[in-house]
Amino acid sequence: MPETAEIRRATEADIPALVGLVHDLAEYEKAGDQCALTVEQLRTALFGPTPALFAHVVEDESEIVGCAIWFLNFSTWNGVHGIFLEDLYVSPWARGKGYGRGLLAALAEEAVDKGYSRVDWSVLTWNTPSITFYRSIGAQSQDAWVGYRLSGEALAALAAQAR
Repeated sequence: MPETAEIRRATEADIPALVGLVHDLAEYEKAGDQCALTVEQLRTALFGPTPALFAHVVEDESEIVGCAIWFLNFSTWNGVHGIFLEDLYVSPWARGKGYGRGLLAALAEEAVDKGYSRVDWSVLTWNTPSITFYRSIGAQSQDAWVGYRLSGEALAALAAQAR
C-alpha cells in the first residue's frame, strides 16, 4: 500500500464519498438500478442515535478510494460477536495497490482486538477476481451454506401473518 494512503474509521465528512462508492459497487455487481442509498440514510445508519453500521475508508492523497462497510453479527455457537462485511469496494483505477487487503486487515484487527470470533462476507459466484483475492489471504468459502433473502411483497406477506 502506498505511503500516502491511510486506512481509518469513516467520519461524517466521508459519507458522500461512501455513498458514491456503494453506488459504484452496485454498478459493478450489475445491479445499479437496485441501489437507492442516500447520504441521509447512510449518515443515520453510521452516526445516528443508535448506529448499527460501521465503516472504514482508504484515503489516498485526500481522496476516498475504497471502503469496508460492516456490522456486528453474533455466533451462538461461539458465544461472541463477529463482523459481517456488507461491502468491500476499491475504485477500479486504485486496485492492485493493497487497499482491499488493508481494509480486510483493519477488520481483522478490529475483530481480534474486540475478541470477536470471525469476519464473514458474501461474494457473487461470477466475481472470480475477488474470489481469487479472498483465497489468497486465507479466507475459506462456505459452500455448504446457501444464502436466502426475504424482501418486497414476500416480506410484506409474511409480516402480515404475524398480525
